[in-house]
Amino acid sequence: MESLYFLIPCALIFIVIAIKVLFWAINSGQYDNLDTEAHRILFEDNKIKPAATAEEQSTKDHEQTKHD
Repeated sequence: MESLYFLIPCALIFIVIAIKVLFWAINSGQYDNLDTEAHRILFEDNKIKPAATAEEQSTKDHEQTKHD
């Protein structure tokens, strides 16, 4: 029972700090644009070249052996 006299005020202080941090984040613009970051992973800017097919690879190998 005596521990509750310590734990309840600590919990209330923690809740007040968490609410202040939440309002700070909202007021500073942390939650203004949620869609851009969610879509950024879906639409990657870096274009990756597709791997050469077996036919293209054999043609490249054949051309290289001609030059050697």
